[in-house]
Amino acid sequence: MSEKNRDGKRTARERLAVEREKQKAADKRRRALIVGASVLCVLGLAAVIGVVAANAGKDKGGKAGPAVAPSGAQGKDSLAIPVGKDGAKSTLTVWEDFRCPACQAFETAYRPTLHELTDAGELRVEYHLVRLIDGNLGGTGSLRAANAAACAQDAGRFREFHDVLFANQPKETDDAYAGNDRLIELAGKVKGLDTPAFRECVRNGTHDGWVDKSHQAFKSGGFGGTPTVLLDGKNIYEDRTMTPAKLKQMVEAADRG
Repeated sequence: MSEKNRDGKRTARERLAVEREKQKAADKRRRALIVGASVLCVLGLAAVIGVVAANAGKDKGGKAGPAVAPSGAQGKDSLAIPVGKDGAKSTLTVWEDFRCPACQAFETAYRPTLHELTDAGELRVEYHLVRLIDGNLGGTGSLRAANAAACAQDAGRFREFHDVLFANQPKETDDAYAGNDRLIELAGKVKGLDTPAFRECVRNGTHDGWVDKSHQAFKSGGFGGTPTVLLDGKNIYEDRTMTPAKLKQMVEAADRG
């Protein structure tokens, strides 16, 4: 065999060896990529499972447990908290949110007249509590305050605590009523309300489901916003000529028959 042929074969073997090494390196990189991708898939799946598990017990849109109506609640599905005598000839239905500035304005203007008429037995007020601002601005202050007011109804102190909540209403964008401690602090302004039973009711969210059910009834009713104020079924809050004095005249006229 000539020297030239030997050199040619040796060169071919060397090239083949080089190619084999390149192929081994490529195979090694491919296996590493497959393993790495598998690890990432497992980690990604674990992350998804973790997120699902973390959110599994979270509140879905503010939905709570069973609707436990407060003591003495009346009307359809026991969603109304009554103030005043059952035999009154006029009934004022009020849909309110404790975070709602317009509701506070209504209460500030009409409260003395409503107290006078209910105390005289001429008017019965049915309060329906909703959580509209929670949905519009976020937070849970409307829900927490409404639950606390329902707890006050259990204690026979609804009207007093209702008035305290509106008198101390935070700014609409301040979700201060989301704090149960703040609500319990305000309960101290109502004689005989701040009891262990009231605190437990507030902290446990005993009436959260009831508040949610009331809010669903508000939406189903097609009302435009809060407050919605109906006198014997007629929306008087939309009447621009309505005043506390005019409301009083209407109620007293109905009482005279």
